[in-house]
Amino acid sequence: MELAAADAGGLRIDWARMPTYNTVMALCAGAGLLLVVALGRLLLTDRAVVPDAWAMGFGALGVILFATGLHMTLTWPLAGQGFAFDNVVFGEPALGFGVLLLFAAFFLWRRGEVLGAAGGARGRTVAALAAPVSVLVFGLGLACFGIAAAGWRYTLFAAPPEEPISGEFADHPMLEASFISALYVLTGVGAVLFPVVLWRRGGPAAWVAGACWALAGLAFLLFGALNYFTHIGLIVNTL
Repeated sequence: MELAAADAGGLRIDWARMPTYNTVMALCAGAGLLLVVALGRLLLTDRAVVPDAWAMGFGALGVILFATGLHMTLTWPLAGQGFAFDNVVFGEPALGFGVLLLFAAFFLWRRGEVLGAAGGARGRTVAALAAPVSVLVFGLGLACFGIAAAGWRYTLFAAPPEEPISGEFADHPMLEASFISALYVLTGVGAVLFPVVLWRRGGPAAWVAGACWALAGLAFLLFGALNYFTHIGLIVNTL
């Protein structure tokens, strides 16, 4: 398996064969999780919702995640120098999340007025509408557990020494592998609890799911933003 060409100057990567845009994917996935938590809080606390605003928010993120996730999923392997697992680890979850966000945006744009009902009526409406798609959310949660297990088992996600900041921990590959895997676990816990949240229309499961998605969303958002520096540095250092 060819990872890169190494010479006296250190690691060299043929970036023409290594498309890398999990930066924007992580950023948008994090923002999407945070928006889902925020909307869920509004619904559970019976606060007003402006459907058009949420449709724009979900739609913007959904377009990016759908486009990048679809390309990464269907282009096999996207990274032709030893990172074929990226298609599964990043591409497929982004595609699934992007589709969910796009359909949520379309519904909020076309039928968002149904969320105007007060009290228990709105909760029952949301639960009934989201029940079928909760099967996919549950399945994606299980997939996140599988990705996390693979990250720990095969020490994925470790950065090379040439990558700024993250590369400082290259001698401890389990550190970054554990960090990213933990984010997938948090995301997975929130996803598998989603059907329970709908069934109970709130309760402790909603708080646990919301906390998991909020923590994972914030971490993905910040880590994706940080990677704009670290990935640019890696590209410069390995040309």
